[in-house]
Amino acid sequence: MTVRMRHTSGHTKNRRSHHSLTAPRLSRCSDCGSFHLRHRACEVCGKYKSRPVIDVATRIEKKNERKKAKLKMLGKDPSEKPKKEKITALNPEKLSKKAK
Repeated sequence: MTVRMRHTSGHTKNRRSHHSLTAPRLSRCSDCGSFHLRHRACEVCGKYKSRPVIDVATRIEKKNERKKAKLKMLGKDPSEKPKKEKITALNPEKLSKKAK
């Protein structure tokens, strides 16, 4: 059996009016001045309401240790810095010439 109610675009738009996304509410940290989500600790300095909550220094040390362990597992030297590939600009004269 079919439904005989009308399905207008106005009703559809009214229903979809609540589907919009909202931007996150950000607050400024009173100590370091960086932005953070409200009612959350600052990720930069690790403080919430001017009280230290997270020890950021040990967190960074642990992260670096995990990176070194991963590089060691892959057989790479952790003290060696990764080489960046040199990016060369395209020369329009070389592109326009036909390959000989």
